[in-house]
This record gives sequence, structure tokens and C-alpha cells, in this order.
Amino acid sequence: MARWERWGRWLALSAYSRGVYGHGPNPTTSRTRWAPAGAYTAVVTGIVAAFTMTPAPWGPLHVAATAAGIVAVDLGSETPDFVDGLARRLHGRVLPAEDGEVPAELRTTLNAAAGQIGEWFAGRRTAFELPIDLRVSDWDRLVLTGAGRLRYGETVGYGELARRVGRPGAARAVGGSMSRNPVPLVIPCHRVIAGDGSLGGYGGSTYADRQAALAVKRQLLALEGTTLRH
Repeated sequence: MARWERWGRWLALSAYSRGVYGHGPNPTTSRTRWAPAGAYTAVVTGIVAAFTMTPAPWGPLHVAATAAGIVAVDLGSETPDFVDGLARRLHGRVLPAEDGEVPAELRTTLNAAAGQIGEWFAGRRTAFELPIDLRVSDWDRLVLTGAGRLRYGETVGYGELARRVGRPGAARAVGGSMSRNPVPLVIPCHRVIAGDGSLGGYGGSTYADRQAALAVKRQLLALEGTTLRH
């Protein structure tokens, strides 16, 4: 069964029509936007996030947004796993963008994200202009901000990125931050590779998952004109 068919079947069998994705209460939260140009706060009432799907060379990927910006990009999970994991992480309901409860501004953000991702895959865009709701630790924020400054087609080793963010010798910790990046592609952690010029890591909890993830990382780098020797 194709992924799109599985998604449709899951929606049909779930409580989608009642809008009851998520876990626990539906809190009102206030979060800060992360973006190079500055920050602002926004209040979310009712739902915590909305998501959509957009094509990638290997199949559809998921993008989710809160009122503060893009909060998740998932390159390969099944929709039920993605929604359940995000609802648990954000402690609230996560709805498809098409749901009538989703505010228009969230749809606007998701449409912009899908459009820009499509342009990136088509080679018509080299940088994203999207607000990011980056809910991570201070350390991960420091490292991911550094990764976000990497230019299209540029690669650095984990150790070099550690040096650039003022933490020389913290290559292993930088690798951990890359593995926790909630918005891959938008924050281009695929541009961070091993010091010997090999791919390094790119998520995945099992051998098969890791190999699939590394294949995606290699493909993303190739789209930017970067071909690794090993």
C-alpha cells in the first residue's frame, strides 16, 4: 500500500473528523520565534500545531507549524508516527492543515514552507525564508544556529562547527545536536559531515534506518553539488 494511501486510510479510521489528535489538555502556550532577523511571541489557543505533506525526491515529507513558525520537518516517518510524536513533544493537538479548526495563518505558513521546499528541490532556491519555532536546549540552539549559517553547497566537519560556535573540542556534542535537529533541511544539518570527509551521521535508530537516512543526506548534498568520495 502506497504511503499516501496509508495516510488516507489512517485519517479515515482515526478521530480526524472530531479533531482529537494529541495528548492531555489543550493548553494555551506562548513561544518565541527563532529567526536571524529577531524574535516575537505568539499565543496558540486550542490546537498546538498543524501539519502538511509535500513531495521530496524519495517520497512525501511532513512539515508542521505553530503560530510562531515551523516547528518540525520530518523526512521519512509514517504520518501516524509523525503526528503522535509531535503531539507528545508539544503536549497538545496536532491537526492536518485542511482541518477547519486550523487558523488561516498556520495554513499560510505551511503553504509558504511547502512552496519554498519545492523550489529548493527544483534548484530554484538556495536559502529558506521561514520563521522557525525552535524548542530546544540552549546548547542545541547554539549549535543549530551555527548550522543555519552554512551556505548552500558548503560543508563543515563536526569539529569545525564546534570551533565556529566557540566550543572547540566538542565535536561529539555537536553531532548529538545535529541528530536532534527538529527542522532538518530548513536548518541544513546535512551540510555537517565527518572530519575525514565522509557523511558522518544523519539520524536513524537501527542499521536499516541509518542507511536510509544516510542515503537521504547524500542526496541532499548532491542536490547542492556536493559529492563525497566516501
